[in-house]
Amino acid sequence: MIDPKVKVAIEAALNAFSKYNSFEATPFANVFAELFSADKDFLTKTATLDEVFDDYPQIESLREVFFDLLLINFFSADVKKLEEDYLDSPEWEEIEEKTLDRGTELLNLLLYLNECADEDIEPGLEDYLKEFLLVDEDEFQDEYRIYEPVIANQILIESPAAEISKVASKLPEDSELKELFYPMMCFFQNTSPSTDEKSNIAASAPEKEFDMAVLEILVSFC
Repeated sequence: MIDPKVKVAIEAALNAFSKYNSFEATPFANVFAELFSADKDFLTKTATLDEVFDDYPQIESLREVFFDLLLINFFSADVKKLEEDYLDSPEWEEIEEKTLDRGTELLNLLLYLNECADEDIEPGLEDYLKEFLLVDEDEFQDEYRIYEPVIANQILIESPAAEISKVASKLPEDSELKELFYPMMCFFQNTSPSTDEKSNIAASAPEKEFDMAVLEILVSFC
């Protein structure tokens, strides 16, 4: 099964990637839709996903965010076919162990956006940080560490995209949010950007094809 929202996100991401890259990635929408829909276990789907990216290095930058989408799709669609307590099972625990180093913080943000949709809440950066990630709580200091660049630069929500880009370029290379910082901040600045507003975001994007693909994924989940 494939969640309709995930299907739209895949198509939007590949369209945006192709718009700002010489490689035409839109035909892969059908490849990924078939992969995500397949009646196979999660690790098999992960292996197939990696085969696609191994065969087409032109879209390598999207590998881990598409893994996030695969995981979101599992939570939204695939898990409905499994036993009710599957996510507490030793089998799922083993899968989590094998995929610990996969994906990005986009996963948490997509989970948050799904929760906002379920509860009819308008997404907001402060709400995401304090109510979803609980960065102010002592037991969630890992989240605080990861999101410290965002916490320290919340003022950028009121700044032009070019200013967000400047800060993004100065983040340490080992920051877990370096790649996602720009599209994440631009998204929270405007969760429903117009075509012209997207063009303005793209004009200042550090990595246009990746940044705009991620932005489109986020917008499609609102």
